[in-house]
Amino acid sequence: MASVNLLIGVSLTYVTFLFAIAFFAERATARGQVTWLRSPLVYTLSLSIYCTAWTFYGAVGYAARSGMEFVTIYLGPSLVMIGWWWALRKLVRVGRAQRATSVADLISSRFGKSNLLAIVVTIMAVIGVTPYIALQLQSVTLSLAIFAEPETGALNQTGAAFWVAFGLALFTVLFGTRNLNVNERHNGVVIAIAVEAVVKLIALLAVGVFVVWGVAGGVAPMMERIDASPIGTWEMDRSRWLALTALSAAAFLALPRMFQVMVVENEDERHLQIASWAFPLYLMLMSLFVVPIAVIGLDLMPAGSNPDLFVLTIPLAQGQVGLATLSFLGGFSSATSMVIVATLALSTMVSNHIVMPVWLSSRVEGAQVSGDVRNVVILSRRASILLIIGLGYVYYRFSGGGAALAAIGLISFVGVAQFLPAMLGGIIWRGATRWGALAGLLMGFTIWVFCSLLPSFGPGVVLSSSVFEQGLFGLGWVRPHALFGIEGIDPTVHAVAWSITLNIAAFIIVSLVTFPSPLERLQGAQFVNIFDHSGRAQGWDAARATSEDLMVMTQRILGAEEAQTLFRLEASRQGLDGGLPEPTQGFVQHLERELAASVGAATAHAMISQLVGGASVSVQDLMAVADESAQILEYSNQLEAKSHELSRTAHQLREANQKLTALSVQKDAFLSQISHELRTPMTSIRSFSEILRDTEGMGQVEKTRYASIIHGEAMRLTRLLDDLLDLSVLENGQVSLRHETGGLGDLLEKSIRTAQAGSTEPLTIRRRHVDEAVMLSTDHDRLGQVFINLITNARKYCDAEAPELVISVSRDGPNLSVSFADNGTPIPDDDRRVIFEKFARVGNQDGSGAGLGLAICREIMTRLGGDVTHVREAHGNTFVVHLPSQSALAAQ
Repeated sequence: MASVNLLIGVSLTYVTFLFAIAFFAERATARGQVTWLRSPLVYTLSLSIYCTAWTFYGAVGYAARSGMEFVTIYLGPSLVMIGWWWALRKLVRVGRAQRATSVADLISSRFGKSNLLAIVVTIMAVIGVTPYIALQLQSVTLSLAIFAEPETGALNQTGAAFWVAFGLALFTVLFGTRNLNVNERHNGVVIAIAVEAVVKLIALLAVGVFVVWGVAGGVAPMMERIDASPIGTWEMDRSRWLALTALSAAAFLALPRMFQVMVVENEDERHLQIASWAFPLYLMLMSLFVVPIAVIGLDLMPAGSNPDLFVLTIPLAQGQVGLATLSFLGGFSSATSMVIVATLALSTMVSNHIVMPVWLSSRVEGAQVSGDVRNVVILSRRASILLIIGLGYVYYRFSGGGAALAAIGLISFVGVAQFLPAMLGGIIWRGATRWGALAGLLMGFTIWVFCSLLPSFGPGVVLSSSVFEQGLFGLGWVRPHALFGIEGIDPTVHAVAWSITLNIAAFIIVSLVTFPSPLERLQGAQFVNIFDHSGRAQGWDAARATSEDLMVMTQRILGAEEAQTLFRLEASRQGLDGGLPEPTQGFVQHLERELAASVGAATAHAMISQLVGGASVSVQDLMAVADESAQILEYSNQLEAKSHELSRTAHQLREANQKLTALSVQKDAFLSQISHELRTPMTSIRSFSEILRDTEGMGQVEKTRYASIIHGEAMRLTRLLDDLLDLSVLENGQVSLRHETGGLGDLLEKSIRTAQAGSTEPLTIRRRHVDEAVMLSTDHDRLGQVFINLITNARKYCDAEAPELVISVSRDGPNLSVSFADNGTPIPDDDRRVIFEKFARVGNQDGSGAGLGLAICREIMTRLGGDVTHVREAHGNTFVVHLPSQSALAAQ
């Protein structure tokens, strides 16, 4: 048998080995060699912090006492990782966006950065995890006692537990508080936990392999032993299985140590994808040999042996001292990793939400006092680590250390599960309020303390025997294991059912009857819609802050070097070379998040408030209603402005859609028309050409007539193609303008003669020649083309009995306009929006045009620097040609 001194030496060597690994991991991080440290494998192994001495030692004892019920402790986390991956991803995203450093920080940030709420959560977490730390101390001391040689007498377990607690506290202080920014990864601690995860897995598998093949003689004999054992009889208490599975799932999400490794230490959300299957696989391997070890232990070990220690006592009974030593290291790894990470997470909560607010409120000058806040934070965390492990040791002493490990673990699980309604409710329900969360937490915590924690000390220690039998103050319905007079329920199921149910009920009811503060509403939107919103939780009136004050405060928290780097990067981002950056709203918000990673969201908010607000405020005043109302009003105004902008955009889109629909219809009509227009002259040309070719003895008169028809159709086809080519050239900007000087009256006269040439349709044109005595310097050919088009349209489409066109010239300062007003039917409003588009044709026209004329006019006037518009008239239509001011030289 190995001596206790040898085990202590092995343990110290193992701890030194972990210390070295953590040290070199920290050194690698400092050199930037962090790729392998931040791999999905390390992240998954760090989640094994869930597997404590309870799962290493206690799972076997649990199986020996309760059969297959131990599976529930592994089933809950596995279901969360596989089925609730979305919730984990949301928690990680929220934690990173809000720079949350703990469960308390997350809940506090969600509900208006309430420091009161953070304090309550912190106190609950410390009390809830204390039995769990005592469980680890008990498992290590029990395992040491197994190795104590008979001649040395019984091991002083109380003294051993003290020195184990002291050693764990020392290691945690050395490597858990080296970095102030707890939102950065503690790579040294994390890699040490990953190594411990491998060690405890190998140790448990080694014992399992030895039991199955070394003791039982193989798989088949092992299965026969299991069938013959009471454990092989499948008995399920459905209520207990359901309660324990839900409880383990809730604890997996809410345990402070799990939040630390799962959220705070997460570097990449994609690591969750691998962990979602790799971690359940790890749990399966950890539970693979639990039943065989329990069955062999019950068969071989003497009656009354502690089944929690079968992992150690079976190898020792078989003379396998080396295997027993390896098993001891596995259990030691399970216990130490849990204590280190749990105390690290809890010390951060105590420091950020209790020590720092008290220290700030005790200083007259608040955040601007002399002294190094950084040192205060680090010292408070180190003191908190000693206090928390000390509380675990005190619980171990007072509870007697005789309870089964699983029973102690379940007590802690029920306690931390009280955080779940506020956590999940906060990320899925925007209507949840701070007072609702506080009411739910206090209700659930009270029920847990009365029904689970205090009874764990036994009758007559904290609660008298009369309370167990007759109820508190003699009230029979207030008994720890029969609340409200309901008896016959398993104590664990009883505590879980009543505490969680009343917690949720208080949370929902109080949230419904209270109204959230403006900042709570803002944070609620950020949390619930985290994938749609940025992580900004508050706006500041940055104009009231000074860069110098912010710099001094940041140096006292983060240290001079880190603070100067932060400010230098911000100045560079703002384009400032040297000096301090401007205290913009965005920078102050970013600074608050950086400080929150070191001292917590509530404390960071208080310190920023003091500087930005320009006055000293206490922590109790950080959520000033007027300040938050201004922020929510600004946010509402922005939303209203965006709403109006979206309405305008939607209206414009509807108009554009209507226009596109009309153009699509006109395009289809144009394609039909253009194909007809092209086919008709081509058909005529082909037909009359065939007649000329195939008819013999045709007279000269007939030949001339047919040739004229062919010529006319060819000219018609040429004009159509010329229009298409002309529009294309204008739209592509390839046209060359030829400027010349001439009179407007002469240009109009020429245009009228051209438009009226060969026309049989009567059109009376009226003009005021005296107004036309204007010299123009422009491209007369192109401008004349516009005039001809407008006159031709009036001649062709004016449907009055006596068609008339009035051409008038007007001046408005330097601007010159030429109007063409007919007395036909006004163009409908629906058509007016598209008449200048390509292929646009108005109403039921005769189809003689292709709908390109006005589009060509618009393009020509655009190239000339003018415009052409349509003016709606009660009777008739008026097209106005707006000439650029530089075109009109002088009146004669």
